[in-house]
Amino acid sequence: MLALLRAPGIGPARFARLLEQFGSAAAVFAADRAAWSQAGAPDAALDYLRAPDWRQVEQDLAWLERPGNHLLTLDDPRYPPLLRQIPYPPSLLFVHGDPSCPRAPQLAIVGTRNPTPLGRETAQRFAAHLAESGLVITSGLALGIDAAAHQGALASAGGRTLAVMGTSLDRVYPARHRDLAHAIAERGALVSEFPIGTPAAAGNFPQRNRLISGLALGVLVVEAAAQSGSLITARLANEQGREVFAIPGSIHNPLAKGCHALIRQGAKLVETAADIVEELGSLAAAGRADAPLATAPSSITPAPQPLDEDYRQVLTAMGDESVGIDLLVERCGLTAEALSSMLLILELEGYVAAIPGGLYSRLKP
Repeated sequence: MLALLRAPGIGPARFARLLEQFGSAAAVFAADRAAWSQAGAPDAALDYLRAPDWRQVEQDLAWLERPGNHLLTLDDPRYPPLLRQIPYPPSLLFVHGDPSCPRAPQLAIVGTRNPTPLGRETAQRFAAHLAESGLVITSGLALGIDAAAHQGALASAGGRTLAVMGTSLDRVYPARHRDLAHAIAERGALVSEFPIGTPAAAGNFPQRNRLISGLALGVLVVEAAAQSGSLITARLANEQGREVFAIPGSIHNPLAKGCHALIRQGAKLVETAADIVEELGSLAAAGRADAPLATAPSSITPAPQPLDEDYRQVLTAMGDESVGIDLLVERCGLTAEALSSMLLILELEGYVAAIPGGLYSRLKP
């Protein structure tokens, strides 16, 4: 499975489909080139599947031997049950710290990387109060609201927090958060689906965001601009059957526009941490992170959902060629962050395929 995880062009969706079709990772490698092609493996993966790089797998195994490091498979009893419910859950989950932390009831807090002083303080205070209520505070270790959420949880007595990384767990991004990452591991856990040696790359972070929402009972957006990547996390949370909360702000603050848009779309407007605990109800109060959510997906191969106009615009802009994010930015007028998140959703829903070189190609129906 570690070798298959490293195959080029094999993202979460294709990884799950290959396991589903062949029955195991060993059976995938035992097949031939024709079977791999028929199963939808991209050309970039075919040579690797014939001769996987076992030296890189040894790096993963060496990391696993160090204290505090864990590798959870989907059938591991320690695997977080809520994450198991999302479309294409990670078949392998790397954890540094407390391996029981990802199973605990969680509230994700996300927002802009450039918050106002009030937004930063709000994130810290909400995180501290919610951590004291027994929730693990989950975020992505990014600058801004993410860091404030982790820091707020750590400032509370007995508070725990979990960081979902956009890199492998042998490195910290951004580097200035190295001390924060160590503190999180001591009071919670660092989590990643990326094999050892994976650097920070633009496409990793939207992929990470689906885990942030998938691990949690709900997602709180503190401050977000109109095209913030946090809004994509909120959309993923909604599709995964999670609660979405948003804090309103001044109509003159551009970082409140994203939260106001979420509220208009049905997110819960919150003013206090108690609003969130009350809304989450018995799931949070009883600590039942393993309780199934009424609207959570039940299959790892969901049917494609109808697309919003923005997503149809991206598909139209792609045409029949393989394109990179920079070209799509020019054609669509969206930010690179927003496009990366949208392309991940389109890939998971079967509309596009990621190919080596940071390119994407549209799939035929």
